[in-house]
Amino acid sequence: MRGRGVAYAPDASGALTRVTGALPRPPPPGAVLSVLTPTAGPSPAALGAGAPPARHRPEIQGLRAVAVLLVAAYHVWFGRVSGGVDVFLLLTGFLITGSLVRSVERGGGVRAGAFLARLLRRLSPAAGLVLAGVLAGTWLWVPRPRWRDTVAEVAASALYHENWRLAAHSVDYLARDAASPVQHFWSLAVQGQAYLVWPVLVAVAAAVAARSGRGTRPVLAAILAAVAAASFGYAVAATAADQPRAYFDTGARLWEPALGGLLALLPDRVRAPAAVRAALGWAGLAALAACGALVDVSTAFPGWAALWPTGAAALVLAAGVSGRPWGADRLLCWAPLRRVGDLAYPFYLWHWPVLVLYLQASGRPAAGPADGLAVLALSAGLAWATDRATGGRPAPAPAGYGLAVAAACLAPALVAAGLWTAGLDARQRSADLAAADSARYPGAGALADPRVAARLPDAPVYPDLTAPRDPWATHVNGCNTEVEGTEVAACSYGPATAGRTVALVGSSHVGHWFPAMRELALRHGWRLVVMTKNSCRFGAAPQRLGGALYADCEAWKDGVMAELAELRPDAVFTTATVSGAAERERVPDDHVRRWRELDAMGIGVIAVRDTPRLDFDAPECVDRRGAAACVAEQSASLARDSPLDTAAGVPDNVAFVDLTRYLCPDGRCPAVVGNVLVMSDDNHLTATYSRTLAPMLGAQVHAATGW
Repeated sequence: MRGRGVAYAPDASGALTRVTGALPRPPPPGAVLSVLTPTAGPSPAALGAGAPPARHRPEIQGLRAVAVLLVAAYHVWFGRVSGGVDVFLLLTGFLITGSLVRSVERGGGVRAGAFLARLLRRLSPAAGLVLAGVLAGTWLWVPRPRWRDTVAEVAASALYHENWRLAAHSVDYLARDAASPVQHFWSLAVQGQAYLVWPVLVAVAAAVAARSGRGTRPVLAAILAAVAAASFGYAVAATAADQPRAYFDTGARLWEPALGGLLALLPDRVRAPAAVRAALGWAGLAALAACGALVDVSTAFPGWAALWPTGAAALVLAAGVSGRPWGADRLLCWAPLRRVGDLAYPFYLWHWPVLVLYLQASGRPAAGPADGLAVLALSAGLAWATDRATGGRPAPAPAGYGLAVAAACLAPALVAAGLWTAGLDARQRSADLAAADSARYPGAGALADPRVAARLPDAPVYPDLTAPRDPWATHVNGCNTEVEGTEVAACSYGPATAGRTVALVGSSHVGHWFPAMRELALRHGWRLVVMTKNSCRFGAAPQRLGGALYADCEAWKDGVMAELAELRPDAVFTTATVSGAAERERVPDDHVRRWRELDAMGIGVIAVRDTPRLDFDAPECVDRRGAAACVAEQSASLARDSPLDTAAGVPDNVAFVDLTRYLCPDGRCPAVVGNVLVMSDDNHLTATYSRTLAPMLGAQVHAATGW
């Protein structure tokens, strides 16, 4: 006897669609079923020769529910990644491979246009609603310093390339660390790019099979195995070389849907006893639930560690419907859990922006038990409303209609993002023109001359808070070596025949003095040679980064010493001290050893005292609380009495300069001085403020060296 109910079958998009109809009775205990291949539905003859029928897989909808709940719970309460997204990628390959292959075996071909159009019709309405909601939430609750990046990411998300934007962002040393409310769209971008590749793979397999007289499935299996092997090998290598970038790289993720596709092609003769499959199901669920707790997914994926959640999901797929009352499939087929699976897509879309916008609005660093539940409840409500507004199985329609629906749903977010960006650009141009008035924006000049401070008018902060990064030129023109890399990116400014040559060498805390030093070089006719590398001090001792030896830094410093031996500059401009909240500011011994090495080479040293490190992000604090409230104590990161005065063993080739009084007057470090933003984050000078320090820096260099 059959009962009426709701079934789930992959449509042309590969997504599971609710179908009202008869549900098959669960098999009796001990029955032996196919592990993966569908067994119920129309006969092969009705579908075409050799075309296995599709069968109802209710446990897949339950698996989607488990994956999305893990993703949300780990995001909300633990600030970790669960591995659930890897399950989605595997299921994507499993479902679309089966759908496309069955289309070929029915004699209908791949029909890529219809396939992609149907996908866009299903996915775009919900995505468009969420992106519109994010733009509204950004306007209301996100600090202005993040507006430009957020708006750009909304556009990237609508165009399915958010993953590549985040990959580029991952190596941007000066980028803001705060999460974007659409950061989670990276996985949808990877899926979208896979959707473009899969019809091609299946079409190639079908063509090869037709020419060779072999079946489409074995040919496609060989192709997918090659894709999985190549992608996984690349993922392992890329993760070892640059994990943050590899995390978002489509090439390092394609092995996951390829693995799902291989599972979908597993032949019907692969069987296992029901008891074994029931055990496999529980093993897979347990492994999946434990993954995020036991593995730091965000720093280990998508390499070897990603086999954990994908392998766990594969076990659940292999288990199928065991028919045992104690099988995991009983949980996965539970109607409420399947209903959560119905809402998995809109719930995934909403949970992250709701969390991020809540934290922005409340000013809290993380959600607690109660507010975390509220975030999940609101996300579920929005998911339900989105499903009601956009859900349902689309009726057959021409491919052009699907593209039109996608355009109509995504165009509002794209147009709004474009107009918003244009408005920000216009505001920035206006601010740049206003900043040319040194009387309105004297920066450090307001501390150097009381008369300037007395005449200082009220004016908006510059750089404008909607574009506060204001990076110094060497960090945007290729004249800097990133954290990953050993090559010395030396850039020269000024004539090669200049009377004096100064090499600016060290980490970003040397680099942010470039605008001031460039002003001095132009004024005095010096030649300025820049050699900087992020997070790499120019000391003589090996450094560590993230707890490990910073080998790239050591190799880079060796390269710098070789460059200096050839260049023979009059002086090296570098940092003298190291500041920080963890330990007292000091002149490191390895700095002194390096200065002695330069002394032996006949090279002078201009060593500048380090800049303070704030306990807040300066632009965001000023935006939220106002400039007057954004002040740090000097003693939190810099010593009250300069370590330069008591440094031991300093060779005679060293001249010290100390601009602390223009950064922390009277022992307090303001975020804004002379209407100019001092820091672009919590520890790097803005290029604008650095330039206003040029006269004071020049006076100290002249006093110390006579130049």
